[in-house]
Amino acid sequence: MHPLLTRDPVTGGEMIVTRLECPESGIVVEGSFHLGWIGKLTREQLDFVELLLQHRGNVQKLAADLNIAYNTARSRLDEIVTALGGPPAPEQPSARQAILERLAAKEITVEEAMSHLKEHEQHSKTSQEG
Repeated sequence: MHPLLTRDPVTGGEMIVTRLECPESGIVVEGSFHLGWIGKLTREQLDFVELLLQHRGNVQKLAADLNIAYNTARSRLDEIVTALGGPPAPEQPSARQAILERLAAKEITVEEAMSHLKEHEQHSKTSQEG
């Protein structure tokens, strides 16, 4: 069996289901069936949601499993929420906040965080002077 297509590969438009079949009983139902919220997501977004559910909503574990940064995983989740009609993601955190979030997600060590914060502080001072 092929994976479910939720978007038209040519136009990107939403797909509908016109036929349902039960291989066990042979019953076939034809008509126009809306895919609901699933139809609003791309195949990649559906795969992400599936993994998120397998990780019981733990974005940090999901990010580690996918070998991506926590912030990247959060960004993908924000895109899914927006695709489903939810509010847009809040503004991106400041560079300082992003460093602290990476530290909290254990993506970097305390020493690395301190180094990044010092670099950020020096860059900010240089920008203000120039």
